[in-house]
Amino acid sequence: MSIKYWEFEDAPLKEKLKKPSIREVAKIFYDNETEAYRFAMLIAEVKKKGGLRLRDIPKDLPKSTSKRYLDNAVEFGLLKHEDGVYMLTDRYTRPLKNIATYIKAWAENQTEEDLIVQFPNAQTGRRNSGEKQQETQPTPAAEEKK
Repeated sequence: MSIKYWEFEDAPLKEKLKKPSIREVAKIFYDNETEAYRFAMLIAEVKKKGGLRLRDIPKDLPKSTSKRYLDNAVEFGLLKHEDGVYMLTDRYTRPLKNIATYIKAWAENQTEEDLIVQFPNAQTGRRNSGEKQQETQPTPAAEEKK
C-alpha cells in the first residue's frame, strides 16, 4: 500500500475529484505499474458489469491471478464477495478515518512504550550485510518465557 499523503491534501484532492480515475485508486494499492494495471482492469470490469464472477474475467488474465487481485480488493474494502460474485462496496471510508484518528492519538500520547515487550519475537540488533548472520541475543521477554 502506498498512500502518498501530499497527493490527497485539499488542493491536489480538489483537482483529482474533477476527473476521478481508477489509475489513482490502483496506484494507492500497488506501486508496480503492471500490478496496478491488472488491479484496475478487474475493478473497472466489476464497476462496468455491476458484479464479476471468476468465470467472467477478461481472457488476458489467468483466473488465479484475477482471484488474487479480487481477493485483495475485498481485503482493502473496495469489493465484497457474496455468492461467488465480486461487487463494489465502501468498507474503507470509516476505517481509514479511524486509523487517522488512532495515529493522531498515539502521536499525542506521552506514555513511554517498551518495544521489546510489544515485539517479543522481533530480531533486535543490527544485521551485518555480507557476513553470516549471527544468532540474535535472546530478549528479556523471551528469557521470561523459558
